[in-house]
Amino acid sequence: MAQGLEVDLTDLQSYQNNVRHHTEEISIDQLIVRRGQAFNITLYFRNRGFQPGLDNIIFVTETGPVTAYQLGEFILLFNPWCTGDAVYLDSEPQRQEYVMNDYGFIYQGNKNWIRPCPWNYGQFEENIIHICLKLLDKSLNFQIDSAIDCALRGSPVYISRVVCAMINSNDDNGVLNGNWSENYTDGVNPAEWTGSVAILKQWHATGCQPVRYGQCWVFAAVMCTVMRCLGIPTRVVTNFDSGHDTDGNLIIDEYYDNTGRILENKKKDTVWNFHVWNECWMARKDLPPGYGGWQVLDATPQETSNGLYCCGPASVRAIKEGEVDLNYDTPFAFSMVNADCTSWLVSGGKEQKIHQDTNSVGNFISTKSIQSDERDDITQNYKYGEGSPQERQVFLKALQKLKNGRFQSPHRTDSEPSRPMPPNQDNPHSLDTPSLRPSDVVQVSLKFKLLDSPNMGQDINFVLLALNMSSQFKDLKVNLSAQSLLHDGSPLSPFWQDMAFITLSPKEAKSYPCKILYSQYSQYLSTDKLIRLSALGEEKSSPEKILANKIITLTYPGIMINVLGAAIMNQPLTIQVVFSNPLSEQVEDCVLTLEGSGLFKKQQRVLIGVLKPRYKVTVSLKTVPFKSGQRQIQANLRSNKFKDIKGYRNVYVDFGL
Repeated sequence: MAQGLEVDLTDLQSYQNNVRHHTEEISIDQLIVRRGQAFNITLYFRNRGFQPGLDNIIFVTETGPVTAYQLGEFILLFNPWCTGDAVYLDSEPQRQEYVMNDYGFIYQGNKNWIRPCPWNYGQFEENIIHICLKLLDKSLNFQIDSAIDCALRGSPVYISRVVCAMINSNDDNGVLNGNWSENYTDGVNPAEWTGSVAILKQWHATGCQPVRYGQCWVFAAVMCTVMRCLGIPTRVVTNFDSGHDTDGNLIIDEYYDNTGRILENKKKDTVWNFHVWNECWMARKDLPPGYGGWQVLDATPQETSNGLYCCGPASVRAIKEGEVDLNYDTPFAFSMVNADCTSWLVSGGKEQKIHQDTNSVGNFISTKSIQSDERDDITQNYKYGEGSPQERQVFLKALQKLKNGRFQSPHRTDSEPSRPMPPNQDNPHSLDTPSLRPSDVVQVSLKFKLLDSPNMGQDINFVLLALNMSSQFKDLKVNLSAQSLLHDGSPLSPFWQDMAFITLSPKEAKSYPCKILYSQYSQYLSTDKLIRLSALGEEKSSPEKILANKIITLTYPGIMINVLGAAIMNQPLTIQVVFSNPLSEQVEDCVLTLEGSGLFKKQQRVLIGVLKPRYKVTVSLKTVPFKSGQRQIQANLRSNKFKDIKGYRNVYVDFGL
């Protein structure tokens, strides 16, 4: 009888296999393969050669403790290149963008001024794959039953919900603590981050203690890093004027006092100036046909889903069609892009409806273009055109589904994102009262117009335009105010107020000039640099109120980054960073940070200290690029007066000889 084979050496052919499986950016030393695709290994035997027909070798792959002879370990990822995989994407440019690209842009600002914020996803940086796997093992699902958790990890629907819950720390030792308080003294202001790598590495290095702090774009960016690393196509999406409907009636209620100031204590619902989430690409075998493809996942802790703070995956097509009875959390996602908005005047303990709007929520839904630095507007993926018959039909269909006893569909959601109110004809907030435009003709309109660009450190010049569309004279009294906002819509105290008396002849238009001095707003700004202008007008002869709003974002000059000479892998490269203090006052505690996957091994911090008014600085740094191809440098400058002056520069690194 032939002697049994004894394995002397195993060659997992990590480099060759990883190249074929698009994982060589992660490692060339450890075998990392994608499911549904063949890979090669070579066995060397100690005692004799392999004899076909006589010898039979059975390969067994196991997670957890190994019960057979161990040849080696490997990591298995999702495979968007494989037609049989649930995350298969049939476009190579899309696979390169949504799986392989390790940098991008997250859109911020407001719908009138959309600002790209550069971000280093860094999903292939050293040790990130192991941190992502540790994140799965730290989830509550794994802690409760590791065997069931591991058995379900082949499902992108399951994995996406697990990761979504683990990005925030509300239920577990997740990656990030959220903070919207404007007090970040015991952590990092969310506006200062420029990449996910530093966040994930800090979480791992501190024994998986949540990192302080994140807000919506940071949660979404870190989730993008983890999902792309695991092989699930993912992009970061920004929704401007994003609804947060807390009572489940698809209506956002906003409350004002008689000066036009928005009231915080009455705001249960909110309209976020912008909100950021993820879309992940996957099949949805758990839904009726046609609802696969892009799915909304929102890691920002807003509402619970099945007892945990996560949201999604909700089919983007289901959101567009108003199919709010389909898993997961589709009603909440629908309200973010398509809720109606009602404005109420609170005076003398009474509430008066002053404005109804069906199209103010969900604007300029944006993501980075494929293999380009341009912005893609994907609003049409989420809803039919505002004002179109289809959009109203979908809204009313979604409303009816919510009203019908919380869902009749067999695809019952297990989420509890909101609490629908019982139908009540007398209740102006009830599901029976969809917010539609008022039927009466508006006779006077008010509108704000900026006279010049609102730059930080300068006065804000604007006018209030009043137009009389009637054939009668109109005497108006207008209360004007300005207050800072957080990007989630939360108002801060007003810092400027004015009152105007305007007389309008029939069909006449007039402008009322306004100025807010830098000294009036400088002490009241939030990190988001958002100011809400409000005007509440009333006629002498009418009880009707006229409301006008405008949100402006104060802008900074960006950081300029120059690359001196050709960028060649493994050769020194000099980078020049030019920036200035944009204010007419001295700023202190200035710190410049730079990072870039494939260019810097870790985030670079340069202590600048004090910057005199309008003072310009040039800093030079040396680095050695260690990966070839298209790369990006991200930079941030913070001080005691500002936190997020950004800059970026794309760099192509040649492979060299």
